[in-house]
Amino acid sequence: MTPEKLVALALEARERAYTPYSGFAVGAALLCADGSVYQGCNIENAAFGPTVCAERVAVFKAVSEGKRDFAAIAVAGGRAGQDVTGLFPPCGVCRQVLREFCGLDFPLYLVKENGSYETHSLGELLPFSFSRGDMS
Repeated sequence: MTPEKLVALALEARERAYTPYSGFAVGAALLCADGSVYQGCNIENAAFGPTVCAERVAVFKAVSEGKRDFAAIAVAGGRAGQDVTGLFPPCGVCRQVLREFCGLDFPLYLVKENGSYETHSLGELLPFSFSRGDMS
């Protein structure tokens, strides 16, 4: 799957975000090594603690279906109801969740305006990461 198609799926997922409190809608599309794709959107809650990010929704959906080998993720975010106008990288918690399953070279396509994107590695976004390998 091309990065452009993954970006389009992240933008599509963003349309389903539930954001009555922050007004920031985020969509993610996670590409598995077998070619399957899992979309996620952020889902807010009045208590804030139960809120979950789009990236984690996508990862948890994939893991719940038995997938553990991921190839890339696209993330698109910004004001709900408006076009994406700039990068919206994953939060620290989402970066750590990705690190649980992905190596430091795992590519993230961060959507900018007009569907363009920048490619960054997980290692760039999560320097000095902590993973399962650090626990041995």
